[in-house]
Amino acid sequence: MRWLSRPWQLAGMVLPALLIYSLYFTYPVVYSVVQSFTDAKAFGSSTLVGAENYGSMLEDPLFWSSLRNTAIILVIALVVLLPGAFGLALLLGRRIRGAGVMRALVFAPNVVAPILIGLIWVFILDPHLGVLNELFRLVGVAEPPEWIGGTTLSPYSIGGVYVWQTVGFIMTIFYAGLKMLPGDVMEAAALDGAVGVKRLRYVTVPMLRETIGITTVLVITGSFKIFELVVQLTGGGPVHLSETLVSYTYHVTFGLQNYGYGMALAVVTSVLGVGVALGYLAFLRRGSGGTA
Repeated sequence: MRWLSRPWQLAGMVLPALLIYSLYFTYPVVYSVVQSFTDAKAFGSSTLVGAENYGSMLEDPLFWSSLRNTAIILVIALVVLLPGAFGLALLLGRRIRGAGVMRALVFAPNVVAPILIGLIWVFILDPHLGVLNELFRLVGVAEPPEWIGGTTLSPYSIGGVYVWQTVGFIMTIFYAGLKMLPGDVMEAAALDGAVGVKRLRYVTVPMLRETIGITTVLVITGSFKIFELVVQLTGGGPVHLSETLVSYTYHVTFGLQNYGYGMALAVVTSVLGVGVALGYLAFLRRGSGGTA
């Protein structure tokens, strides 16, 4: 295998994968960026319009409402999903009867298609026919909340459903991280008096720093990609006020067939998602003294 040490031969082995990657990822990204500077429609030729699409975005109230909805879902995911998944990993990681079954049940929603998850929750959250509001009416609430389809609670409901769907996946990553912690370190911490919350704060959490970083990035990027839940739960309504960035991009691109503006929305959504994730990683690296 000495020939593998030659750089040009190694490059030749990597080249096929690089070509495939460029064909299916790099080219579409570059093409989308180029299209975002045109007035491309479904039919007819397109012309360059410079940054006109990005300027129109600043004056588009639906863009700002979709950005606000995405931000709400992101905050819910960071505040509820991450701590909840970590707590479940701690709880179900103990040697208790039925823990394996419970882990499987918590993870189960993650293997169901998001469009079906949305359909399930429509029967729960629908303001007129949903099970939840029927329970409210049974206890005497004449006008229960409008969980989906309204102008206020829809993004919060979408965020809650996203948490329910994803918590098992994030819990599994935390669970694997907890099982990878060296037993001798945990035993030494116990001998030094670090038990309970003290061990969790000063030993467990610092040793899971990389795992926490990975799960946080997954949650951030996942929040910016929510689409099926919006389509199934609210359809973006009323009057597109419950759209997220991705669902609004889809509506503009394929509903209105305004490809140029839709590509501009896609570019901004990607930049925001990557920017927030990189910003968090930079914060994490600075907090660890540049060693993360």
